Amino acid sequence: MKISVIITLKKDVLDPQGKVIHQTLDGMGFEDINEVRQGKYFEIDTKENDQIKAKEKVEEMCKKLLTNLVIENYKIIDVQ
Repeated sequence: MKISVIITLKKDVLDPQGKVIHQTLDGMGFEDINEVRQGKYFEIDTKENDQIKAKEKVEEMCKKLLTNLVIENYKIIDVQ
């Protein structure tokens, strides 16, 4: 079962990479952008066949390793 996760910085956390991307896009002529925030995307292919159990395992992975819960949020976006 494949599960997709997006991890982003919390709104109050400064995103220097996003700022550089925004400035670069602005310099390329994309001047109508208010803000860019960058993050991480994971596709996790698990052997678990039960959708609920698979999602619970991925949530545990996010909390224990993939996400720094002090400065980041995570969202499971797709379970297949």
